[in-house]
Amino acid sequence: SPYVPLGHWTMPYVEHLIARGIITDPTPLTRPLKRHDLVVALHAVDTLTVSASVLATLHRLLAALDVAQPAPRYRLVADVGLAAATYARRDPLAAITDTGPRQAGAGHGTANGGLDIELLFGPVVAVTHPYLDTRLKYDPDWYGQKTRVVAGRAAESYIAAQWRLGELFFGRLDRNWGPSGIQGLLLSDNPYGLDHLSITLGTANFQLQAIATQLDDRVDSTGTLVHRYMRQHRLWVRPGKRLAVALWEGTIPAGPGRQFEPWYLNIMNLGLLEQQNAGGKIESALGLDIERQGDVTLYAQYMQGDIQVDRNLPTDLKPTSYGLTVGAKGALGFSAAAWNLFYTRVANLAYRDETNYDTPQYHGLGTGRNFADYDQATLTLGLLPRPGLLVHPELTLLRQGEGDPRHPFPPVSAYPATPTIFQGVVERTLRAALSGSYAPTERLGLTFDVGVHHTTNYQHVTGDTRTQFIGSVGVSYRFVWVGALP
Repeated sequence: SPYVPLGHWTMPYVEHLIARGIITDPTPLTRPLKRHDLVVALHAVDTLTVSASVLATLHRLLAALDVAQPAPRYRLVADVGLAAATYARRDPLAAITDTGPRQAGAGHGTANGGLDIELLFGPVVAVTHPYLDTRLKYDPDWYGQKTRVVAGRAAESYIAAQWRLGELFFGRLDRNWGPSGIQGLLLSDNPYGLDHLSITLGTANFQLQAIATQLDDRVDSTGTLVHRYMRQHRLWVRPGKRLAVALWEGTIPAGPGRQFEPWYLNIMNLGLLEQQNAGGKIESALGLDIERQGDVTLYAQYMQGDIQVDRNLPTDLKPTSYGLTVGAKGALGFSAAAWNLFYTRVANLAYRDETNYDTPQYHGLGTGRNFADYDQATLTLGLLPRPGLLVHPELTLLRQGEGDPRHPFPPVSAYPATPTIFQGVVERTLRAALSGSYAPTERLGLTFDVGVHHTTNYQHVTGDTRTQFIGSVGVSYRFVWVGALP
């Protein structure tokens, strides 16, 4: 089965129905979902117990996702769209200031279009989704061509061989490990176009999962090319219908002339031990994800980097690096509404390393989060007042220190003066917003976001307070063809 991309127009509705408890999450703590698993979950809904707006939305989701044509088959989806926004980045909360890490980029009216090609050969699926988007040239996060009027990329492009007890995958696909709807601490859809090799072994409730990829090369102070790689692996277990747990590790080997050594590629090895045995310094992080589903679903993710136990030497005073997210979501009364409340924090040095090369970044973007030295509390509601109309009121408080994952690691002499979190002047942003999606049919779609950002200590200047109105709107239309392969 092909995957339903995280940016697919159906996913906001799917996540809302999961939070509301109407459909069961096929793979908690793991995104994207496979289309077959999602279709099974949609068909399992007791339609006699849901409202008219939910029922009509379910029918539209199934019309878009449930393909009756048996394999081998092809499926083509062509889409065209227009959009306008006061900022150029994908995430409005990443577009607060004029300069610095959260630089908004110039607002523009833009156009986009693409062709999603899917070929299904029994247990093997091949997908490619090239598209053009004039927004990319204005986006501070886009690392590719910006001199032409239209920039383009492949959103997804992969071949996956799937069996009952495993999967072998190679290509490009946005992934998120951790609670759904929140960017994972070490693996998320933040970077553009992260091609990787992935393997999954196990049953529906017990799996070994791993990805391996090459990060972008860098040049050190002597002009030598530094090769950089990343391996993440985890044990994912669902011991019961309501509980899911994942234990994971991330390893980033880097160095001049470095290769991806087999002892780091081996997903059954622990990178922390291999580092000690093989010699040399590499960056490793350990993590835990957990989610308990119920009337109120509880979830959390924790990432631990370097742990300093001794305090005898100057190097022992290095600030601890970590990241965490805790939250809850559930139904709101007896209506089709849902709520989601979470708090997340990333320490100042969470994504930095003494070598300045063993960092989880790809073309300047974090493989998990794009920011550090911040915390954030967010409350969102999900409302489905009519078929296909999903509205999300949001209230967020963001505190951002001056630490940045792209800054060099502080020298040992600066360790005592380097805070674990909130370096320098703390910028505070209160965001009140209303966003949503409207899909009157499975082919026509509308998205919108309008909000107010009230920022104190703007760009870390004490006393500078500003209020900004931001917004975006987009409309798209899709053409679909499905048929048998000759």
